[in-house]
Amino acid sequence: MDDLLRQLYQDRTSAEYTLGIIAVNSRNKLDSTTDYFDVVLLIIVEDSTPPWEVKHYTYNEQKIAMHIVSTNQLYNWLLTSSNRKVVDWLMNGRVIFDRNEYTINFRKQLLEFPAEERRIRTGVEFAKLIRRFTDGKALFHQGHMLDAYNQIVHALHHLARLSVIEHGFYPEVTVWEQVRNIEPEIYKLYAELVKGNESIEKKLELLLIANEFGLMTKTKLGSAHLFDLLKTKETPWSIEEIKQQLSINDYSLDLTIMLEYLVEKGYVDVIKEETKGKEIFHRKYILNQHGYNKEEK
Repeated sequence: MDDLLRQLYQDRTSAEYTLGIIAVNSRNKLDSTTDYFDVVLLIIVEDSTPPWEVKHYTYNEQKIAMHIVSTNQLYNWLLTSSNRKVVDWLMNGRVIFDRNEYTINFRKQLLEFPAEERRIRTGVEFAKLIRRFTDGKALFHQGHMLDAYNQIVHALHHLARLSVIEHGFYPEVTVWEQVRNIEPEIYKLYAELVKGNESIEKKLELLLIANEFGLMTKTKLGSAHLFDLLKTKETPWSIEEIKQQLSINDYSLDLTIMLEYLVEKGYVDVIKEETKGKEIFHRKYILNQHGYNKEEK
């Protein structure tokens, strides 16, 4: 197999833009981290177009997937949790080519999880948590129990990933295994939702309360990155100004509902600014210092 793989990647090692190559072998036939392929080749390259390219090969009934990924795309996946299996590939795969120890240093960075990157990831997960929780709560009160259940399951996943990040780790595919060791209380909530004997309505009633408490206790942690941004100028921010500064799509998509939550909880104030229209105002946002400095209960 090694000789076969070498035929596939050898030409790429001579290209200056190739920074590292990792081989990931399937652990067993039920291992979905390789998309049920026998081997995944992850080829890390400098900025390229397209930023992510996939090729599939077969040899003697062996299936091989090659992923050619730019560094920008990798960082985007890591920041937004949109491709968690890549964490497994980066951490556990076998390095078969490494230009100037790029891959080794990348792994060290994953283990260290730099503070600024952690704050951004925390903000992304917190915004998604608010979205899923508020959608689930609304659906519950409308009587759509199965749809509410689906949203609350997702909300718990974001709460779990938030906790993993808080403790300095990247959320992996087996996030609940991580959470069971880090914050068993959140693990118990999830186990109760999927295994408990109560009716779905009763489960949701209890979990909505638990989720609300989880949101309250994680507000300062989850909003720290956004709060720091709002503090960089004394004048109010428009929604577009905030969105442009965040520059991460997965963050920006849930920015409005995150801001509304922070306004409701007294962390952010709404400032009205006149427009040319009669009695129509721009809605802008500024950090409420009193709300920001209050103790969370």
